[in-house]
Amino acid sequence: MSNKSILCDTSFFIRLLDKNSDLHSNAKGYFKYFTENDYGLLISTIAIAEYCVGGDISELPLKNLQILPFNLDHAKRTGEFARIIFQNKGTLNLNSRNIIPNDTKLFSQADCEKSVEFYLSSDAESFKIYNILRQKTNPKFQFIDLRVPYNETFGLLDLE
Repeated sequence: MSNKSILCDTSFFIRLLDKNSDLHSNAKGYFKYFTENDYGLLISTIAIAEYCVGGDISELPLKNLQILPFNLDHAKRTGEFARIIFQNKGTLNLNSRNIIPNDTKLFSQADCEKSVEFYLSSDAESFKIYNILRQKTNPKFQFIDLRVPYNETFGLLDLE
């Protein structure tokens, strides 16, 4: 595993692989930036399962990814994160869904893995959950919103 990694959620891969998505160019930009700057791109077995609901595993760029299995340390941290989220669910104001346990599972993986610096997603509801965690605990990773182009996130000039 690389010294610095990004855990990418299902929404990132959906946008990366869908050329008609309004976020496809952002996803491509992040993918290119991270691979050219020696970041390890991680995909959780949880995100693979989510992707396979509407797609096929053969569509994922697995040769460019490191697969992160969900383990016991992740499970313990998930319990801690889920407890915080359920205790604060009244402040979440989730628009279109209930609290998704997979969000806390993926966040737990990002938090437990030493190399993970960022969590990349276009899921606004997931970002709300991350903000609650950030207020109540100190996740060691940063949430990157795929709706913001990579050059803005990292303060780079757009040279393209």
